[in-house]
Amino acid sequence: MSTLKISDADWAILKVKLSRKYNHLSDEDLAYHAGEEEQLLAKLAKRLRRNKDYILFTLAKELKNLESNSL
Repeated sequence: MSTLKISDADWAILKVKLSRKYNHLSDEDLAYHAGEEEQLLAKLAKRLRRNKDYILFTLAKELKNLESNSL
C-alpha cells in the first residue's frame, strides 16, 4: 500500500501536467477519484511501462510543486 494521497483538487492539476508530459495517455488512463491511489499507480505503471516505484516517485515529486509549470 502506498503512502501517496491525492485529493480530487490536486489531481485536476496533476492530470494536466501528466497529460503534457506523457501525451499518449488517454482520459481513461488518467481517470482517478480520491482513495484509488493503488489502482492509479498500477494503471500508470502498466501504461508507461515503468514500475510502481517510478510512478510513485514521479507523482510525489509533482505534488510537491503543483503551481510550477515544470514537468
